[in-house]
This record gives sequence, structure tokens and C-alpha cells, in this order.
Amino acid sequence: MSTLTIGFLGFALLMVLIFLRMPITVAMGSIGVIGMAYLSGFDAGINLLKTVPYATVANYGFSVVPLFILMGNFCFNAGVSKDLYHTVRSWLGQLRGGLAMATVGACAGFAAVSGSSLATAATMGTVALPEMKEYKYDPALATGAISAGGTLGILIPPSVVLVIYGILTEQSIGDLFIAGFLPGILEAIFYIMTIYILCRRNPLLGPAGPRTTLGEKLTSLKDTWMMLVLFLLVIGGIYVGIFSPTEAAGVGASGALFLSLLRRRMTWKGFNTSLMETLKTAAMIFTILISAMVFGYFLAVTRLPFELANVVGGLEVNRYVILLGILAVYIVLGCMMVPMAMIILTIPIVFPLIVEQGFDPIWFGIITVRIFEIAQITPPVGMNVFVIKGVAGDVPMGTIYRGIFPFFVADIIHLTLLILFPQIALFLPGLMG
Repeated sequence: MSTLTIGFLGFALLMVLIFLRMPITVAMGSIGVIGMAYLSGFDAGINLLKTVPYATVANYGFSVVPLFILMGNFCFNAGVSKDLYHTVRSWLGQLRGGLAMATVGACAGFAAVSGSSLATAATMGTVALPEMKEYKYDPALATGAISAGGTLGILIPPSVVLVIYGILTEQSIGDLFIAGFLPGILEAIFYIMTIYILCRRNPLLGPAGPRTTLGEKLTSLKDTWMMLVLFLLVIGGIYVGIFSPTEAAGVGASGALFLSLLRRRMTWKGFNTSLMETLKTAAMIFTILISAMVFGYFLAVTRLPFELANVVGGLEVNRYVILLGILAVYIVLGCMMVPMAMIILTIPIVFPLIVEQGFDPIWFGIITVRIFEIAQITPPVGMNVFVIKGVAGDVPMGTIYRGIFPFFVADIIHLTLLILFPQIALFLPGLMG
């Protein structure tokens, strides 16, 4: 049996094990070790378990991951999410659908200090859903807005998924962060426009909330200064060249703690909770990384990614047909897997294809994250939907999926624009170069 055939069988077995609900860490790690042992001998397989865990965890570049997670946890426990929501609500709440619009705006703001889609959805669901219920918002619109808005967490920088993509593909994390800014803001605008159109057609979906004076609107802005300072410090520092992404993550985490203490928002309980949640999330990510690295060594020996790139590159079809095929597979996989696991699993195989077809690696990173966002609200699963179901409790899953559909349409339009006009993502990184 050829090494290429063994590679195909190994990947097919991995898909089967994932569909059978085996933890992806166990599936990737065990297939990687067994496959390497079969191809290169028992000692080679066991050596992966000796060297890869330490080499992965000791990689300086990966230290950015727990630091950005810690920054987000500090901000959450300091009440930044509530401040953002109440500020945006004071500006938009008096409009039809204004509370739903405020939820999307707050999701975009919290994404700038969070980096996680599921965390953004859960946080804003807890904050915004009770108020929308109080003002008799349609449950489908309320839950759909939170589910879709939560996906902004992995596109607007800093994004942990973009960090992992950058490390795996050896692309500039700073460029990726800057590239995600305009598409993320445009996505939030698309969601707000969707809510506006829905509520204009049927005002009962999102009744107008209480009116606020200009003075109250301006006063509410004082509650957003912590988020703005952190965002400008981290992303501005990377953009100007003061910090590397790893240094910016350290500055962001330290700054979040300092500002939380300055505002007297951080308690010992909140501090301990932030540390424990960071440890749990980072441990999960690094466990997946280690198993993915083991599986990646196995794939490299089989030469499956490179041979696949050569085969696809030789097809006499337009390169955008190949791109759409990859994105379709991503949507299917994304319905069942979290973005972190999916990007670690697929990028070693897909990235050579993209390079072979002449697509810009930075642009493809943004497209990849964007398709992961869509996958997280796509039936039959959609990870964000289950998060919101847990928060909403009495709202049926069918109602949440019905509420998501208009935002799914907005996502497809937004994704199409990013594909047709790559400069939406590449304009700001181009200024850096």
C-alpha cells in the first residue's frame, strides 16, 4: 500500500471517528501516532509523543493565545460587556429593532477585547436577551441577532483563530489582525441593516425602546473608555510597530487587569475566575494543537497535502471553482466542529492548494474565518445556536434557526463581496507595508 493511500485512509478514519463523537484530540493524536508507527516504525510513532508536546507548548509564538484569552476574561469579569451594551442601547434603543441593533454593536465592541465567538455570544446573550424579552421582541429576532452577532468574536481583532492561522501558515499575525478590522465592521453594519429592514417591514418584531436625550447618549460614552483604550493600545501598537503581537497580548492582558482595578471593578472572585477560565480554555486549545501537530507529521510523511495540491492545481477549472469547493466543505465541517479544531485540522491540507492557485494568504485567512462564522449558525448544528439555546432556555431551537435565516442571507452577501473585492480585507495591511 502506498504512503499516499495510507494518508487518505488515515484522514477518512479521522472523519469517521469525529462523526462517531470521539474527541477530536484523541482521534487526531491516536491516528497520527499509529500512522507514523506503521510508516516509519514503532520508535518513530512513540517519539512523536516524546517531542511534540514540549515543542508545541514551549513555542514562544503560541504564548499569545492564553494572553489574549486572559485579556478577554479580565474584561468580562470587569463588566465591560454590560457597559458596551448599555452605551449602544442608549444610542439605538429608541429605533424599531434598536435593542437588537445594540446587541450587534455591543458584540462588535466586545469582540475587540474577547477573540472568541462562543464567549461573545454567551456573554451578550446573558446581557441583552432579558431586555429584549421585557420589550416584547420577537424571540426569533432576538436570538437570531445574538447568535449572528456573537460570530464577530473571531473576526474583529484580536482573534485567537487568526493567531493560530498565522502561526500554522507562517503569515504575519499583525497583518491578519489589521485585515480583519474592516470586514468585521462591515459585517456588523450588514447585521444592523438586516434588523432595520426586518423591523421596517414588521414593526411588531422589534418595538422601539425608551427615548434618550443627547446628553444621556453622550454621558453613556464614558463607560466605553476601557474597551477603547485596550483596543487602541493592542491593535494600534501592532499597527504602528511598537509591539509584536505577542508583546501586544501581554500589554493587553496587563492593561485589562490594571484598568479593571483602577475602576474598582475587579474582585478577588472575578480575578480567580478569570485565571481559571483562561487555564481551562488555553489547556483545551493546546491539547488540540498538540494532537494536530502529531497528525500533521503523519500527513507530511504521506505527502497527502502536497500531492493533493498538485492534483487540484492541474485541474482545468477556474480557481474560484476550487475556492468555492473548499468553502462548501468548510461550512459542512463547521456545523459540527469548533473553529479552532477545524482550522488546525484542515489548514495543513488546504493551504498548499490556496498558494498553488495564487490566492493571497492574508485574504484567505479572513475568508476562512468568515466561513467559520457562517458555519457556527448553520443548521443542523451551529455551535452558537446551542450556546444561545442554553441562555434562552424556553425558546425552541426551531425558533432560533428561523431567526438566524435573514442573518445567514446577509452573511452570504458579505462573503461574496469579500471574494469579489479582496481589497476590503487587504487595504489596511497594504498601508502597513
